[in-house]
Amino acid sequence: MRRIHVGNALSAFGLGFTVPYLYVYVAQVRSLGAMTAGIVLAVFAVAALIVLPFAGRAIVRRGPLPVLLAALVTAALGALSLGLAGGAGAVLLSAAALGAGQAVMQPALATMIVDCSTAETRSRAFAMQFFLQNLGLGVGGLIGGHLVDTTRVSSFTLLFAIEAAVFLLLAVLMSTVRMPHSPRIADESARAGQPAATGWRQLLGNRAMVQLCVLGFVLFFACYGQFESGLSAYGVEAAGIGTSTLGTALAANTLVIVVAQFAVLKFVERRRRSRVIAAVGLIWAVAWAAAAYAGLGHGSQAMATAAFVSTYALFGLGEAMLSPTVAPLVADLAPEGMAGQYNSAFALVKQLALALGPAAGGPLAAALPGPYVVTFLLFSLVITVLALRLGRGLSAVQDHPWAARSRVVARGGVTAEPVGAEA
Repeated sequence: MRRIHVGNALSAFGLGFTVPYLYVYVAQVRSLGAMTAGIVLAVFAVAALIVLPFAGRAIVRRGPLPVLLAALVTAALGALSLGLAGGAGAVLLSAAALGAGQAVMQPALATMIVDCSTAETRSRAFAMQFFLQNLGLGVGGLIGGHLVDTTRVSSFTLLFAIEAAVFLLLAVLMSTVRMPHSPRIADESARAGQPAATGWRQLLGNRAMVQLCVLGFVLFFACYGQFESGLSAYGVEAAGIGTSTLGTALAANTLVIVVAQFAVLKFVERRRRSRVIAAVGLIWAVAWAAAAYAGLGHGSQAMATAAFVSTYALFGLGEAMLSPTVAPLVADLAPEGMAGQYNSAFALVKQLALALGPAAGGPLAAALPGPYVVTFLLFSLVITVLALRLGRGLSAVQDHPWAARSRVVARGGVTAEPVGAEA
């Protein structure tokens, strides 16, 4: 598990190391123009949407470790070739390889966490994953920003070469991990003498998982998908926020996550997961209300700045509550041997929301700031409603595992009848 956590930190480091500078690299350093740079960023999202449906099936069939190693090698080749590419075609192909590799890393690593954890340790493991991902992104962006020089192509070549080396180092590290054997669909089908199930049909037949995917789409669309597009545009256009204040707001978001992650973990673990997610919707509604005051209120510029920074800080608090809640719930909804398929499906939903969120939020925030904040405040309240509806379809073990474990212990400790035997 320690090696998997190091893997999460390094993969996030690689992402934060180069992605913030892709636009400048393609448009200015390689002189390919803003249009090509925009297409490159779109290629990242499209490549992820293409490979993630197949990644889930591969993880189920082959296990998460071989899929992760293939993704790391693909991402390393993409990063290295991107640093050397001079033409638009080479840049687009390299970006597709890098985007596809990075997209597959996350469900593979999440499935490895599921396979190496128990119901008792899973929430803490995913909280640690989220903490290290944010730390890796922040450190990677900070170091990368000090290495790049827009007047020297060689500085960007060095940047992408270091990223490739990080991915290859991670591949070597992860190849030493000995995963516990977990049931695969192919194993079960072979023993039953039946052809293997497709997985997607089974997933779509799981009503709770479909509800969680819808909820996840709204979560990522209404929050993560607005960070660097709609909310930033709103802050600049409506609230008069400068670029330095935007940086402060993002730093506040990261700081709250780092400080609050383990402080809220024990509180979250002892509550129903559906109600924790519902509470996040309410917290984010307050965050959007603060954003509304920042841009539409009649207070001083200092008050507007404080309200805008508070918006990002409140988003960070909600993120810290979600990290030990949503990912373990995806794992608990998955039938035995299907965690890879479910993790990839949820990653696909997340990627789709992150692709559509900026496209919808950015223009709306710039043109109609008032309707923009009201719309996403309502989206936050929709999160609360969807979470409460999801909770009605979850079993006691899925929604409140801590209480279920406590009841088992009260009956007689570890030798008592398993909770699943009652179902």
